[in-house]
Amino acid sequence: VPTQLFTDGITNKLVACYTDEAMADALLVRVYGRRTELLVDRETELRNFQVLRAHGCAPDLYCAFQNGLCYQFLPGIALGPDHVRDPHIFRLVAREMARVHAIHANGSLPRPILWQKLRKYLSLVKTELSPKVSNASLPRDRDVPSPEALEQELAWMEETLSQLGSPVVLCHNDLLCKNIIYDRTRERVRFIDYEYTGYNYQAFDIGNHFNEFAGVKEVDYGLYPSKETQLQWLHSYLQAYKELTQGHPGDSQVSQEELETLYVQVNKFSLASHFLWACWGLIQDKYSTIDFNFLR
Repeated sequence: VPTQLFTDGITNKLVACYTDEAMADALLVRVYGRRTELLVDRETELRNFQVLRAHGCAPDLYCAFQNGLCYQFLPGIALGPDHVRDPHIFRLVAREMARVHAIHANGSLPRPILWQKLRKYLSLVKTELSPKVSNASLPRDRDVPSPEALEQELAWMEETLSQLGSPVVLCHNDLLCKNIIYDRTRERVRFIDYEYTGYNYQAFDIGNHFNEFAGVKEVDYGLYPSKETQLQWLHSYLQAYKELTQGHPGDSQVSQEELETLYVQVNKFSLASHFLWACWGLIQDKYSTIDFNFLR
């Protein structure tokens, strides 16, 4: 069986197996990265995969094994920072995110996972890495704040952000460009990789995605979407979300006030996204065998 290794991932190893040259019959085998169980709850990931699949938002899952998964290959291209700025594509992304957020939106909702996850990552940074963070390999001018400073920042964020009134919905929580597959023939996008999926603040999922406009390998925050781009994106999102949760297909009006409120929430929650992946990067730097400069 021919195989193809995908090298974009920075958490796991991913291999496609196929017999047809056009990869029409391909399936994916994903092998979890070293010590990623510190960062990802694998049972929850599996459960979320199945929930998303049941709602048509994920590929078929063929099997799970102790250190990985095997699932259907979705045809299409993994997006790059240039694609997510294209209004045609970003409207598809906004509507697909609304579709995920609308799952179970009518039932009683669990608590957001954000604070628990941030506290867990921060405690790992403190216990697993404290000698490393304070030793000479990380001089103070490298701008890694002290654990005490991070504690204060987290307390401030929890108090400030949890008062913004952002609804708790089923979120992807890791919508970087490469986790979005654009199928040109069907004119749709699908999201992949549900390791961080869980109930969370709506504005976190969107703010995290906007941060990802800046890219991963070569990060450029000049690419963070302008207010104008964000408002167009958020309008598509709100329209779809209201149609899906309030059952008025086609005639959902989005007010200027709703747009502005969501815009403010999203840009404040993007701070929590920076904090989360900064802690994550410090942990990955210590354990990951993937060739990527996590510390940088």
